[in-house]
Amino acid sequence: VQLVESGGGLVQSGGSLRLSCAASGFTFEDYTIGWFRQISERRVEGISCIMISDGDRYYKDSVKGRFTISSDNAKNTVYLQMNNLTPDDTAVYYCGISYAANVRTLCRLLKYDHLGRGTQVTVSS
Repeated sequence: VQLVESGGGLVQSGGSLRLSCAASGFTFEDYTIGWFRQISERRVEGISCIMISDGDRYYKDSVKGRFTISSDNAKNTVYLQMNNLTPDDTAVYYCGISYAANVRTLCRLLKYDHLGRGTQVTVSS
């Protein structure tokens, strides 16, 4: 299994970024895939998750209306479009997958089987 995140960077408050998670080594359509962020040394939170087979989506309340998760099954890639970013969104963002979990279980209980190496997002005020 390989999950490679990209698209992070430095952006001003109010700006936008699109993160990509390129996946390989497993059957993409069989999994739930999500975006997570580490906001402190011991705190990771699930931001948004998508079940590839049926498109079911979950968003953490704090990102609803600002972030959009999508997938390109032909490219085995999941995206996270992030708009109206604030300094509170600053974190390392990871892509994670689960074979058994639905979107709520994956995102809220952090039940991922594999996690990528992450990409840094920094939002300046």
